[in-house]
Amino acid sequence: MGGRIVALIRRLGLPERLLAVLILVLIVDFAASSFLFERVNAFELRRDDAERIAENVVLATRTLERTPRSERVHVAGTLSTGRFRMSLVPPEARERGSLGLANLRAQVVEIEPELALGDIELHLEGLPGRGNIGGSIRLADRSVLRFHTHANAAWKLTLGRVISLVLPTLLLIALGWVLLRATLKPLRSLIVATRQLGAGPPNPVPERGPDELRSLIRALNEMQERIHHSLADRTQTMLAIGHDLKTPLSRMRLRLDDESIDPEVRDGLNHDIDEMRMLLESIQAYVESDGRSIQAERIDLAVMAETLVDAASDHGGLARYSGLPSLEIVARPVAIRRALSNLIENALHYGGNVHVQVRRGGDEAEIVIEDDGPGIPEDRVAEALQPFVRLDTARTRDTAGMGLGLAIVRKSVRAENGTLELRNRPEGGLRATIRLPLPSA
Repeated sequence: MGGRIVALIRRLGLPERLLAVLILVLIVDFAASSFLFERVNAFELRRDDAERIAENVVLATRTLERTPRSERVHVAGTLSTGRFRMSLVPPEARERGSLGLANLRAQVVEIEPELALGDIELHLEGLPGRGNIGGSIRLADRSVLRFHTHANAAWKLTLGRVISLVLPTLLLIALGWVLLRATLKPLRSLIVATRQLGAGPPNPVPERGPDELRSLIRALNEMQERIHHSLADRTQTMLAIGHDLKTPLSRMRLRLDDESIDPEVRDGLNHDIDEMRMLLESIQAYVESDGRSIQAERIDLAVMAETLVDAASDHGGLARYSGLPSLEIVARPVAIRRALSNLIENALHYGGNVHVQVRRGGDEAEIVIEDDGPGIPEDRVAEALQPFVRLDTARTRDTAGMGLGLAIVRKSVRAENGTLELRNRPEGGLRATIRLPLPSA
């Protein structure tokens, strides 16, 4: 039975939960007020305290009724003491407290029966100021004598009234906090899943919380599946196209071996075929550059960068390396090698030279690649990182490729939780800086 109730509560929507909290608070408030009312109604003082109240009220009423009206206010103030304060008010200003002390009134009237003729009333003060017990009595001319007194035994009632006022508020705050945390717990999982949307295989979020949140989580899980299937289909389609186009290109190259073809035409067609192969490889590299299925491993970034620089130099490029002789990181080697290779090739192609430096920057490894080329216009740096963008105004127009080089670099670096920054050098040329996290100790 208890399990069914818990399951029912979990299935409640957010409005129903809020309503249940308010109802519970109202029930607690009603119970606390009823308990306090019963205690106040049954409250009595010790005999000597009750006699003090009765005697003070009798003496004050007798004195004021024998005093001219013009002097009563002054006399009432003179009769007041630190523990028993009195004041005169008109009949319409008489206020009876919400928590009447019925037993204490009967106790006082028993001591001084004549007080019943003046319709004496006693009540518990809301906020103790001039006293914690208040009351009033009607004089013979219908004016009202109001009085306040302190009674040590009444402090428990005062404390109970404060608790009855504060308890529902505290309970509402506590229940609201619990409800908010219970609602936000699955919402935090939803936020994490949203940030990872499209970045890998779908990671279904458990359906918990109110009905509205469960519906939202269910919709997100379904969207994850759709996006994953769409990306997988796109990747497979692009790879299949690239693979299938390589076959006719290979046949075309074989046919170019025919000696009847003019050498100049043959060279031109070979150049076009090479460029088409490079375009296909560039597209495949861009599609595969996430590489999340490949396991990360410990690699020496400095050795990798220096090896690529030596290879570029062996092929006639003006390339040099400086920096640390060794710096290890944990990453996917294929993706990082492709990113560095693209930046080095870009620098050699557009700047004619390249300088690669590997250094440590705090808890990150930094690879700086510089060239002496024309750079990139400042207002088009962000555009240069987009796929299929070629900045012909900043570079020469006879540029091979489809504008995927920097896009591949950025995807590869982001997959390793790194950053890519492009800046024009003050002395001319472009500076590309890759920052990758170093493994923790």
